[in-house]
Amino acid sequence: MTNPTLLAPGSPPRKIGKLKGKRNYSPIFWAIMIGILIILIGLPLFWLIVRSLSIPEVGGWTLQNYLKVLQSPRLLQAVGNSLILATGTGIMSVAIGVPMAWMITRTNIPARGLMRTLLLVAFTTPHFLGGIAWILLAAPNSGWLNRVFVGITGASQGPFNIYSMWGAIFVVGIYSYPYAFLLTSSALEFVSSELEDAATILGAGKFTTMFRITLPLVLPSILSGFLLSFLEAIALFGSPTLILVPARVPIITTEIWQQFQFPPNVELASAFSMLLIVITLALLWVQRRLLANKGYTTLTGKGGRKRLIDVGRWRWAFLGFCLFVSTLSLFLPFYMLLRTSLSKAWGQPFVFSNMTLQWYEDVLFRLPFTRLSIVNTLTYSAAAALFTMVIGIAIAYIVTHRLVKGWRVLGFLPMIPLAIPGIVIAVGIFAAYSRPPIVLFGTGLILIVAYTTRFVPIAFSNASDIFKSINPEMELAARNLGATQIQTVQQITVPLVKRGLIGGFILVFILSVRELSCAILLFSNRTQVMATVLFDLVTEGSFERVAALGVVMLVLVFGAVGLAYRLLGEDFMLEKS
Repeated sequence: MTNPTLLAPGSPPRKIGKLKGKRNYSPIFWAIMIGILIILIGLPLFWLIVRSLSIPEVGGWTLQNYLKVLQSPRLLQAVGNSLILATGTGIMSVAIGVPMAWMITRTNIPARGLMRTLLLVAFTTPHFLGGIAWILLAAPNSGWLNRVFVGITGASQGPFNIYSMWGAIFVVGIYSYPYAFLLTSSALEFVSSELEDAATILGAGKFTTMFRITLPLVLPSILSGFLLSFLEAIALFGSPTLILVPARVPIITTEIWQQFQFPPNVELASAFSMLLIVITLALLWVQRRLLANKGYTTLTGKGGRKRLIDVGRWRWAFLGFCLFVSTLSLFLPFYMLLRTSLSKAWGQPFVFSNMTLQWYEDVLFRLPFTRLSIVNTLTYSAAAALFTMVIGIAIAYIVTHRLVKGWRVLGFLPMIPLAIPGIVIAVGIFAAYSRPPIVLFGTGLILIVAYTTRFVPIAFSNASDIFKSINPEMELAARNLGATQIQTVQQITVPLVKRGLIGGFILVFILSVRELSCAILLFSNRTQVMATVLFDLVTEGSFERVAALGVVMLVLVFGAVGLAYRLLGEDFMLEKS
C-alpha cells in the first residue's frame, strides 16, 4: 500500500514497475563496484611497493633502492627543499587566507560576494598556469614587472627573480591560500557573536577580540588549512618544477620526474615515491595529534546569533587587502597571459603593430598536437568524471546504508588517494599497467584510470554527504513496494540528489582538466593533454603559444564553473571544496 504522506497532495502514486518476482542483482553490482575500487587503489600501491623492492632486469628482492635514496645527497637535499617550500606555502596560506576569512565572513567590508567569487576563481586556476604567468611577469631580465621598473627608475635591472625558492613559495602560496580561507570561513560561520559582544562590553577592542576570542575558537580549522596547503605544496609538480629547475633547486616531485627521463628508473622512482608517502602519512598523523585536544564548543542558554562587525573606515583597507591578493593571483597573471597570447613577440611593447591572433590560430587550427590535446583533455576529463562519480556514488551508498560487513573499512578505502601525491599515483599506475596482464600505457585509458583514482575521494565524500541528508523512509517505501536496491537508487535516490551529483561531476571534470602531476608521467604522443603540452611548450620557450593555449584552458575551466553556478547556484564551489 502506498504511503500517502510521501506523495504530493492529489498526485498519483509513483509507479515503480513490476518488481516482485524479479531476481535481485544488487549484490552482484555492489560486489563489482567494490572490486573495481580495490583494483583502482590497491593494484598501483601493490606494484609501487614491489617495484621499489625489485632489482631491475635480474629479479629478486632488495632494499638497495631505498638505500640509494637515503644515501644520495641530492635526493636528501630535495627532501629538505620540499619541506622548506611546503612550510613557507603553509605559512603564507594562513597569513593570507585567515585574515581574508575573518574580513569577508565577520566584517561589513563592501563587495563581500565579489570577493568570495574572486577567491573561488583563484581556487580553480591551475597552479602551473599561475607559475607560467609569473615567469612572464617576474623573470630576472625579461619579466614585464622588471622591465617596467627599469623603464621607470633607469636601474640596470629589476628587483624580482621568480627563479628562486622565495619565488616558488610566493607562486604556490597565492594559489593555495583558498584552503585556509575555506576551512576558516566555514568554522567562523558557526561562531556566535555573543562571546565577541561580551568581550566588547568588558572593554576589548575589535582586533583584541578577534585575536583573543574569535580566532582561538577556529584554531583547529586554521591548523587544518595550514596542513592542506603544506601537503598541496609538497606534492605539487607543475609550478615548482617550472620555477625551481632553472634555479637548480631540487625538490621531491621533480626528482621523481627526473627518474622517468630516458632511460627510466622505475625502481628508484618507486622507492622515492614510497618515501613521499611516508612523509605525507606522518604529517597527517601529526595533524591528528595536534587537533586531538583542540576542539572548542560554545555553550549558551539560547541559539547563537551572528552579526557583521562594523569596522568603520578599516573596511576600505580590508577591501584593498582582498583586492591586492586578487591582483596577485588573478588580475596580473590573467592580464599577462592575455597580453602575451595577443603579441607577435611577448617581450616587445604591447602596441597595435605588435598584436596578432596567430597564436590562437596555431593552437586551435594549425598545430595538430595542440588540437589533439584539447580533444583529449575534454574526452579524458569527462570520462574520468563519469567513472569517478559512478564508483563514488556506489561506494558511498554501500557505506552510508551499511550494506556489507566491514563497511567502516570500505569507507576508509576510497579516501586513501588523499594521502598520496598525484605524481606518486602516476608512478604506481605506470608500474601496474605497463606490463602484462593489463597493458594500458600508451593509451588514453591509463590517464582516465589515473584521474579516476586520484579524484575518487572527492566523488565519495560528495556523495556520502548527500546520501546522509536523505530521509531513509523514502527508500524504505520503494523497497516495501518490491523495488530492488539498484532500482531504488535509480528511481528514488538519484533523482533526489541529482543536483549535488551534477556538482560533483563538474568539480571532478575541472580538476581533471587542470591535472598535470599524473599526466606528466603517463602521456604519449597520441594521448597528450593540454597540461602536458603547456609544460613542453614552456621548456621550449614558446611562451606566445603557451599563453594562447593557457587562455583556452582557462576558458574551459571557468566555463565549467559558470555552468555549475548557473545550474546549481552560487554556493557550488563552497559546498564541494
